[in-house]
Amino acid sequence: MKAAPTLGRGLVLAGSLAAFGIAVHTAVNLRHLRRPVARPTTPKPSDMQPRERVSILIPARNEVATIATTLQSAVMQECSAGKHTIDLEVIVLDDGSSDGTNAVAQDAARGDARITILTEPDADPPRGWLGKTWACQRLSDAATGSILAFVDADVELSTHAVTALVDTLREDGFTMVAPYPRQEAVTWLERLVQPLVTWSWAATMPLRWAENSTRPSLSAANGQLLVVDADAYRSVGGHTAVASEVLEDIALMRAFKRAGLRTATVDGSGLARCRMYVGTGQVIDGYTKSLWDAFNGPAGSLGVNALLTLAYVVPAVAATTSRSSRTRSIALLGYASGVASRAMVARRTGGRVLPDILAHPASITAFVALNAMSWQRHLRGANTWKGRAVVPAAADPAR
Repeated sequence: MKAAPTLGRGLVLAGSLAAFGIAVHTAVNLRHLRRPVARPTTPKPSDMQPRERVSILIPARNEVATIATTLQSAVMQECSAGKHTIDLEVIVLDDGSSDGTNAVAQDAARGDARITILTEPDADPPRGWLGKTWACQRLSDAATGSILAFVDADVELSTHAVTALVDTLREDGFTMVAPYPRQEAVTWLERLVQPLVTWSWAATMPLRWAENSTRPSLSAANGQLLVVDADAYRSVGGHTAVASEVLEDIALMRAFKRAGLRTATVDGSGLARCRMYVGTGQVIDGYTKSLWDAFNGPAGSLGVNALLTLAYVVPAVAATTSRSSRTRSIALLGYASGVASRAMVARRTGGRVLPDILAHPASITAFVALNAMSWQRHLRGANTWKGRAVVPAAADPAR
């Protein structure tokens, strides 16, 4: 008769301890989180480093609502604000847009010799490629910079973003810097899910170890904004090395690490902002197209989602339903630990704190549901994005 309550209390204890441990790790981890200076002070002439040619590369497909803002923020960069003065070129690839993206981009580029607009017809990418990786590879082929900055067409850069990231790349000996922009969230599902984009790695990935390790598993990158040394990028094969990867950003960092190159995941909330998905429908379609590929197969997905549920959902449920005061106390510790971890990351990276952090168990529940939907769509071959099929990488003979 006592077995079930004992088992239930054991699960609550295990989940609460896991949540508490992650909260402690979050506090320690955030002390090592790099935040490239958004407004570097202009150095003395004697401290200036050689000029760098920086190519800002923007893949765009049906981004009529945001491309003008992205382009404007790119050309407004303060090119002499950091230790490295930069020469800037901006290349946009209009990848078969049907919504007027090209016309808006052409209008925004008019009269600025630094901007090049490449226009491609609406066509499926070559065999073995996904749309974004093919676009990024074509952009890099056209670039002349010693540093490449891949910027999504819905990202708005601060005026000092590029110089701050170039300084971090060069001064600290990295070949890739992966800043996470501030994630803008408006609708209810955006506010539930989007904060997890930054919280997930800031709370769980040991940042100091990751910077000094070439273990591919210690990789976190966001394709909204990536800055790489051009020679290093080409030495690992560029986007050709990740042609069929749905999560090409993380895969690219892993390729760098496998080549023995140093990379860094950094806080980019002061350098850029992005509303990744607009509305419930885009959140669902956006996450379901890729979550199936996030955790190295079905077993990894089950393991990660089970751990998240154990750590953040079980304690919340037990805190409100258990008849045992002792179990409720343990559960409240777990719930509070999850909220504390979210609060620390939100405060550090400019995210919304109250009341959103209080819904952390609901955020995890929504994430688990999206993961399940992603696998369902993937197995049915029904995942699409912007009118193109998301080809299962494992089924691609060119992989």
